[in-house]
Amino acid sequence: MRRDDAWLLDILLACRDVTEFVQGVSREQFMKDKMLQGALCHKLVVIGEAARAVSDEFKAAHALVPWRDLVGLRNRIAHEYFRLDLDIIWEISRKDVPSLITVIAPLVPPGQEC
Repeated sequence: MRRDDAWLLDILLACRDVTEFVQGVSREQFMKDKMLQGALCHKLVVIGEAARAVSDEFKAAHALVPWRDLVGLRNRIAHEYFRLDLDIIWEISRKDVPSLITVIAPLVPPGQEC
């Protein structure tokens, strides 16, 4: 069984990928780029899957992390992909994910962040 620190690292790395993918990209470019849309959605699903797998004890001890929202976004992307609002995916990728990094990064044990 994986430990919480491994799941946290998965979240952090996926968040970093999201921020890298959108760096220097305009909203208009994003709306035209199906590959980027798919990549961002995939990374957001990874974040949600890892958040779901973190132990309940760890989640309770770190209530500032929006665990339920992360899992909920994953579920929406995975199961309601035909109704996704790309404006929301864009906003999450540009604003919420960088904020999540600041919350998650300190929780990853030293020496594990790549």
